[in-house]
Amino acid sequence: MSELLTALATALGLAVAIEGAAYALFPEAMKRMMLVVLAQPPSSLRTAGVVAAVAGVGVVWLIRG
Repeated sequence: MSELLTALATALGLAVAIEGAAYALFPEAMKRMMLVVLAQPPSSLRTAGVVAAVAGVGVVWLIRG
């Protein structure tokens, strides 16, 4: 079980680092992206979230096998 928690913590840390780098390197582009996201209907955001989650699980499944 600790291997699973280590992997989850590592993945979360990597996601936070990548998002932080995007805000640090491209702050104006991130602001524009937020405005675009705010203009989207909830159904579109939900669909994009489900697609991203499925794709992420698929990538992990392929890598960890």
